[in-house]
Amino acid sequence: MINRELIRIKIVQLTYVYYQNGNRNMDNAEKELLFSLSKAYDLYNYMLYLIVVITREMRHRVDIAASRAEREGTEGPSQKFAFNKFAVQLEENKMLTAFVESQNQTWDDDIEFVRKLCGQIEQSETYLSYMADPDDSYEADREVWRKLYKQFIQNNEELEAILEEKSLYWNDDKEIVDTFVIKTIKRFEAKNKAAQKLLPEYKDEEDRDFARKLFRATILNADTYQRYMSETSHNWDFSRLAYMDVVIMQIAIAEMLTFPNIPISVTINEYVELAKLYSTPKSGGYINGMLDGIARYLIQSGKLLKNIDEPKSKPAKTEPAE
Repeated sequence: MINRELIRIKIVQLTYVYYQNGNRNMDNAEKELLFSLSKAYDLYNYMLYLIVVITREMRHRVDIAASRAEREGTEGPSQKFAFNKFAVQLEENKMLTAFVESQNQTWDDDIEFVRKLCGQIEQSETYLSYMADPDDSYEADREVWRKLYKQFIQNNEELEAILEEKSLYWNDDKEIVDTFVIKTIKRFEAKNKAAQKLLPEYKDEEDRDFARKLFRATILNADTYQRYMSETSHNWDFSRLAYMDVVIMQIAIAEMLTFPNIPISVTINEYVELAKLYSTPKSGGYINGMLDGIARYLIQSGKLLKNIDEPKSKPAKTEPAE
């Protein structure tokens, strides 16, 4: 589940913190990086578990309504959503159950939020259409949860505030984690029952190594990389650059030089997007031009054995972000 996009984000964050922290210990910083990534995987499981918690609350509501109907001699409520086939399978999932049992965090402290969410779901067109539809297939049950997750959980500011209080590590993780939760919902199959595999923490050991190697190269070769920046930026005074720009370019150079199989264009595009997210409005354009120039300088000097696409037209001169 932890992909390279998330790894790059964490390395940008923790490299910035590393230089702000007076006690610069490489081993401790690396442990912090890996712990931060593991917390993102915890969030993935925690968001899947929210589906289970919502289902249980809905089931509780159905039980109350059924008891009232029995007393009044009226027709009982539908149990279709309370025992949604996908949600029940997720509730019984061995991997998710193991996660929940190993963690101290639950949704118990946020039950009022869960109840509010249930109320919003019950009033939604998605829910009402599902309840009225005679289709009781597993596929329909899975699909309604995919829609509900996107509608009520994926971009929920109140939920994001709750998660931020639970863990500072989750501040920037939810957007990426949500995409993996939705991917997981779509991958579920009824035939797998409780043994359905959730996404692994890492796709393979190569991605875990990518995180370690990139972070170490960024820190240990900082002086060299900053010299490359200076030599290819016409001796810009680094005090004029946004500090985050320097950090982002430093990591990008580390990636170019450390991972021969990653194309230069991929690296530049990834860090330009991160600059737009974490630095100043002008940073994306400036970093794009700078990294292109640095890559060409490294190739010409024999330090980087990769190819780079020639520009179709001469790029406009860019100014560094203040």
